[in-house]
Amino acid sequence: MEEMEEELKCPVCGSFYREPIILPCSHNLCQACARNILVQTPDSESPQSRRASGSAVSDYDYLDLDKMSLYSEADSGYGSYGGFASAPTTPCQKSPNGVRVFPPTAPPPPAALAPPPPPRNACLTCPQCHRSLVLDERGLRGFPRNRLLEGVIDRYQQGRAAALRCQLCEKAPKEAAVMCEQCDVFYCDPCRLRCHPPRGPLAKHRLVPPAQGRVSRRLSPRKISTCTDHELENHSMYCVQCKSPVCYQCLEEGKHSSHEVKALGAMWKLHKSQLSQALNGLSDRAKEAKEFLVQLRNMVQQIQENSVEFEACLVAQCDALIDALNRRKAQLLSRVNKEHEHKLKVVRDQISHCTVKLRQTTGLMEYCLEVIKENDPSGFLQISDALIRRVHMTEDQWGKGTLTPRMTTDFDLNLDNAPLLQSIHQLDFVQMKVSSPVPAPPILQLEECCTHNNSATLSWKQPPLSTVQVEGYILELDDGNGGQFREVYVGKETMCTVDGLHFNSTYSARVKAFNKSGVSPYSKTLVLQTSEVAWFSFDPSSAHADIIFSNDNLTVTCNSYDDRVVLGKTGFSKGLHYWELSIDRYDNHPDPAFGVARIDVLKDAMLGKDDKAWAMYVDNNRSWFMHNNSHTNRTEGGITKGATVGVLLDLTRRTLTFSINEDQQGPVAFENLEGLFFPAVSLNRNVQVTLHTGLPVPEFYASRSAMP
Repeated sequence: MEEMEEELKCPVCGSFYREPIILPCSHNLCQACARNILVQTPDSESPQSRRASGSAVSDYDYLDLDKMSLYSEADSGYGSYGGFASAPTTPCQKSPNGVRVFPPTAPPPPAALAPPPPPRNACLTCPQCHRSLVLDERGLRGFPRNRLLEGVIDRYQQGRAAALRCQLCEKAPKEAAVMCEQCDVFYCDPCRLRCHPPRGPLAKHRLVPPAQGRVSRRLSPRKISTCTDHELENHSMYCVQCKSPVCYQCLEEGKHSSHEVKALGAMWKLHKSQLSQALNGLSDRAKEAKEFLVQLRNMVQQIQENSVEFEACLVAQCDALIDALNRRKAQLLSRVNKEHEHKLKVVRDQISHCTVKLRQTTGLMEYCLEVIKENDPSGFLQISDALIRRVHMTEDQWGKGTLTPRMTTDFDLNLDNAPLLQSIHQLDFVQMKVSSPVPAPPILQLEECCTHNNSATLSWKQPPLSTVQVEGYILELDDGNGGQFREVYVGKETMCTVDGLHFNSTYSARVKAFNKSGVSPYSKTLVLQTSEVAWFSFDPSSAHADIIFSNDNLTVTCNSYDDRVVLGKTGFSKGLHYWELSIDRYDNHPDPAFGVARIDVLKDAMLGKDDKAWAMYVDNNRSWFMHNNSHTNRTEGGITKGATVGVLLDLTRRTLTFSINEDQQGPVAFENLEGLFFPAVSLNRNVQVTLHTGLPVPEFYASRSAMP
């Protein structure tokens, strides 16, 4: 709550707003302060004369109004009207908040000494944004009064009071004992007996405890705000074009008669919702800023620790040398301390800057939250647009780079202790930014390296005491069969997942670092074992749009009577693989097909119609092998609901074999297979199948493989 106080004080007088008015630039001023800083302008520059000359200017046309700025571009502390030769130069003043304000012009000379001045109009310069505002014939009455801000200030001041005080004590107010609801006055016991005796007409008044009285005062209905142009009319609608509440007469005869208007209550709720949504984004920025401050403070501690550690290493190296190094050691320590102080200064400056911005952001948030609590729709809508803009502007200020450390915790220094004794006087730090040495070999983190199915995840790091800058890493794997290494990743990350490896294979992995000076040696080699059998599901991304998936993409069917193809997620180019498909639904009419295919197989035709698929399609009596629309090896034995179709892909022998209910269908279906193959199925809406993976090789094939 205390951080919100800045939002509740006038930029001119520095005190809490008294009878605040809302300027067209969305800032607020006390009515008395606004009257004090009014400046008169010649009639020739009045809004009426400007309209008559054909250069009409809107109250919100800041580009033109800026031409009448009251402060000099050199910010000399003096201001004058730009373009008005008749306007005297008037020194500016500073408010308690440090905002420059401009006093009214000096009174005109007596009539006897000078000719009567020409008629003049009032002009007001906002002390916060320095926008010049020309008043119309209504003067300050043309600016709406910010009753919502008055309510927030009242609640804030009441919340700060430690105890409710008597309102009738002449000197030091005593603590209030009761409150009269009819008089709306807090009394201490002596003042109540003297000013509010329990007899006569006052006997019917209701006295309540002070806390209860404060609550009832808060909950009492506020005065309904009235129209600025029609003081006897209350605000009943909201003008969308002018973005202000209006009354009935404004719509009938005023300047809003042709404007689009909406219900006051609906716009009140809409703007409250918009302000709440805007506050969510600003709240996230404030949360990030708090976390960022914690990060910066941790950096200060880390810099301290790194400084101590670096100094210890430096002293240990210098003490190992002969006495001639002692003179040079003091100079080197001085340079480390300078680097230390420089880093601390940068981080502390960033902490100070971020703290100021966070305090301003938090204050605005608390003020907005108090505004949202307001129950007066008219008062809320007077300032809601301005608050929404301010919230968005404040959020934009937390842009890219604001919450990024400007300094690292590492010391970019490295002591070279290799030179001989005669080179002691040339001993100096090796600056990484000038001439960076080759990085040390990375260390593979065994506890974070693992395999899953046919994927491998590897993680590595630089040695703990290494201060050499690293620009990136190169990860290499062999072919899974003891062959040549190949690069699989080049980048700055220290973790990489490699997909598409062979099943039941042993891979060797190694990594090296590099920078502008060269490439480090390889890390120690790590051996990884992929899964013995394949676990996979159907792939929605490559399937035909008519395919329907369920059961975590293990069960598929189709919403079309035409054949549609779906592939498995995993492709095979090496090893022995077996999977099964159970028939969940089959009405003897369609002919589903099962097999393998290339990734670019036709998805809207039966499997095997093109040269990208090798399949067995079946009905309830027979099965056929089909590739490139050629039928071969017709065999007896079809499928029914509940049957199981097995597919065995042996890429060691380059063969494809099928089975139904664990009975092999004919001889080997296809031979001389080579390349990358994906499990595949074609079906229509009368068929539903479920995939089963990770299965061992069936007995009929295992026994055949054991034969010489």
